[in-house]
Amino acid sequence: MLPSIRRAANIRGYDGWMDIESPLAPLEDACTVVLLRDGPSGLETLMLERPRKSRTFAGAWVFPGGKVDPGDRADDSGRALDDLGAALAAGLRELAEETGQRLGRDELVRLSQWTPMQALPRRFRTWFMVAQAASDEVVVNPEEHERFEWMAPAEALARHAQGTMSLVPPTWVTLHGLSGMGTVGQALEAAGRRDPFSYQTHLLMPDAGTGPGGPGTDGPGREGAVPAGMAHTVLPDVMGVRPVGVLWQGDENYPAADGTPGQPGARHRLTMTGLPWIFEHTS
Repeated sequence: MLPSIRRAANIRGYDGWMDIESPLAPLEDACTVVLLRDGPSGLETLMLERPRKSRTFAGAWVFPGGKVDPGDRADDSGRALDDLGAALAAGLRELAEETGQRLGRDELVRLSQWTPMQALPRRFRTWFMVAQAASDEVVVNPEEHERFEWMAPAEALARHAQGTMSLVPPTWVTLHGLSGMGTVGQALEAAGRRDPFSYQTHLLMPDAGTGPGGPGTDGPGREGAVPAGMAHTVLPDVMGVRPVGVLWQGDENYPAADGTPGQPGARHRLTMTGLPWIFEHTS
């Protein structure tokens, strides 16, 4: 039997809170490598544009990476690797295939882990690693990506805010975290001294405390077109209502497994009702 998650959502047209139980697809593993370099004006990261006809994240700008293949689960001697070891192997393999960049396992620093907690056809538990690029040279695999660009994290966020670049939430949040870093050394040092955060992503529904820094407000529901920049966010409708963002542990509306309510007013969420997206994280 597939695992399931019970989540509560205050949905317009219904009285009170509803429990919605949905089966969760088994987790598959993947790895993303956030490649950095020191550019002329400061820290830059390698961004790749997905083909617009791709079945996944069409037209979105992403970091190199991909799913763990069976061959990634053993080392060269045939010894079985644990999940993290397999993810590292997959990240290095995908990095080489997609960009021509070749790094060693000891050059990757754990940054975060992302797990969608929604009823999706496929769910990937994705390790995010950060590393310094081997060189400035990039050879893009045309079957995977259309083009590449080295850019400052703040520049990528600005383009997204203007509606000229599509990003998915894990990419956006990662760029947001890197935007305060001035050099590769500073970014790697910061990643190495803190525990990687596990982002178990839940959907933020309308009227569930969606107003940034304030009480619940009406969300967009089903009315109108998907706002610019949201076409690749993979936010499935729930009971015919469109989510307004995503949230993580530490938010007052995060559905804790034991049912314990969150701290009133606590925020750890990305509100995506329009551009620019709004990230909030209170400690």
